[in-house]
Amino acid sequence: MNYICLSPNFPRNYANFYLRLKERGATVLGIDAVPYSDLSPEVKEGLSEYYRVDDIENYDQLLRACAYFTHKYGKIDRIESHSEYWLDRDARLRTDFNVFGFKSDDLLKVRHKSKMKEVFRSIGVPVAQGKVVHTLEEARGLVEETGFPVCVKPDCGVGASGTYKLHTDEELRFFFSTKPPIDYIMEEFIHGAIETFDGLVDKRGKILLMNTFVLEEYGIMEMVNYELDTLHYTLRDIPEDLAGYGSKIVDGFGLKERFFHIEFFRTSSGLVALEINARPPGGWCIDMINYANDADVYDQYARLLMEGRVNAAFDRPYHVFYIGLKEREHILRAHSREEIERKYGPLIVQHGTIDPIFSAAMGDYAYLLRSPKLEPLKEAAAYIGKRV
Repeated sequence: MNYICLSPNFPRNYANFYLRLKERGATVLGIDAVPYSDLSPEVKEGLSEYYRVDDIENYDQLLRACAYFTHKYGKIDRIESHSEYWLDRDARLRTDFNVFGFKSDDLLKVRHKSKMKEVFRSIGVPVAQGKVVHTLEEARGLVEETGFPVCVKPDCGVGASGTYKLHTDEELRFFFSTKPPIDYIMEEFIHGAIETFDGLVDKRGKILLMNTFVLEEYGIMEMVNYELDTLHYTLRDIPEDLAGYGSKIVDGFGLKERFFHIEFFRTSSGLVALEINARPPGGWCIDMINYANDADVYDQYARLLMEGRVNAAFDRPYHVFYIGLKEREHILRAHSREEIERKYGPLIVQHGTIDPIFSAAMGDYAYLLRSPKLEPLKEAAAYIGKRV
C-alpha cells in the first residue's frame, strides 16, 4: 500500500500513525515544506520517503509531489492526514489521482455547519435552531425567534476559533461591525454538557471503535475565551441514545474507513447534535482512547488499512480524565507539579507540555489520569486545577 500524508511532522503524536503503517508493510510518503532535518526522529523513521515542497499551500506543488510518488511507486492507495486543516487538500488530491476516500464533492456537508444541520434534520437527529446570517437584520430576525443569548461561529471553521456567545443587541451590533468577511452561522444557545461520539469505521461503514468524551462544566468556547482549564473524560458505558444518534449520523454522512468525532449537547430534554468532524478527535484524545482500552489505536488503524480488520476488544475497562492547565503569569496554582505527582502519581499515566498552537483550547500543561472509577479522577483533577 502506498500512503501519502501532508504535514507529517504535526501534530507530534500523529507520527505514530506512520510508524505503525510502515511496521505493517505500507510505503508511507510524506509531503511538507519543512527541511528534512527538522522532522522528528519518529517521523523520519515512519516515512519511506519525504518530498519537500517550497510552499505546502501551493496546490500545484502538491500535484507534482504526488505525481513523482506515483511515477516512482505506482498507484497511490490512500491520501490521509487526519487533520481538519488538510481535509480539503487531501480530498482534492484524492479526486485528481482517483484515490479511495472522501472526494472534493463529499466535503461540503462535513465542512460547513449549515450543511451538517441539513443532514442531521434529514435523518431525524435533533439540532439547535439556527442558520447562516449575512446581515444584522437577518440576525435580529433569528433572535426574535430564539431570544438571547445566541452563539455565532464560522460556518466553515476549526474548533472554537472565532466562536462567541452574544447576550444583547449591543453585542450583536458590535459583532457585525468587527467580524471578518466570512459566513457565520448563528444558533440558539443550548445549555447542557457536551458529549461526543467518536470512533473508526471500516471500508463498508461498519463502526469498529466507539468512544465518548464528556465536557460537563463548560465547553471549548468558554475554555478559550475565559482562560479556563480544559477538563474532559471518557465514559466506560456509552449512553444508548448517544450511540443510536451517533450511528445514524455515521451512516447518514456515508463515512468509510475514517475516524469520526461527533459532538452533542446533553440537555434536560435529551440530546441535540452540534457538529460532525470526519477526522480523529484532536489533542491527546487518541492517547486517552488507548489508555481507556489498553489498546493501540494507531496500530489498529494500520491493521484496518493493511488487513481490513482490527483485533482489539475496545471494551473500555477504564475512565481517562484530561486536565489541561492554563499556565499564565496571572494564574496562580495552589499545588506544584511535585506535589501533584506525589499525591496522585498512581493515577497519572501521562503528562507534559501542549503544542502552543493548541494551548488556547487544550491548556499549556496537561495530565492524563486513569481509573476504573470516575470519582477518584474528578477528585484528583480538582486538586490539580486548584487556583489561588
